[in-house]
Amino acid sequence: MKFKNPLLTTGCLILALAGAGSVHAAVDAAQAQELMESNKCTKCHSIEKTKTGPSLKSVAAKYKGKAEGEDNIIKTITTGRKVKLADGTEEDHKIIKTQDAAKLKNLAQWVLSL
Repeated sequence: MKFKNPLLTTGCLILALAGAGSVHAAVDAAQAQELMESNKCTKCHSIEKTKTGPSLKSVAAKYKGKAEGEDNIIKTITTGRKVKLADGTEEDHKIIKTQDAAKLKNLAQWVLSL
């Protein structure tokens, strides 16, 4: 295929590649951690260590490469569904005190980034 205007073709290619970057906005780790602390999530969860609930890194590992990971995390923190604790018992997960979809998404993405 012969292009009549290589400069125009190159410019279009550059613009297309510039738009092909990450679709997701950067995760705001500080906002995610503040939301966790204000909802006392750190009482049961830690980044590295298993407490009453699993470590956040193990949650991230559980959903690594799975498209439904973000949705499952958001569902768990907003619906109070049953979760299994480290000692094998089950209880309703605490419902996070925000309806802000952007903050919930940011928190889930932050957990998945660990």
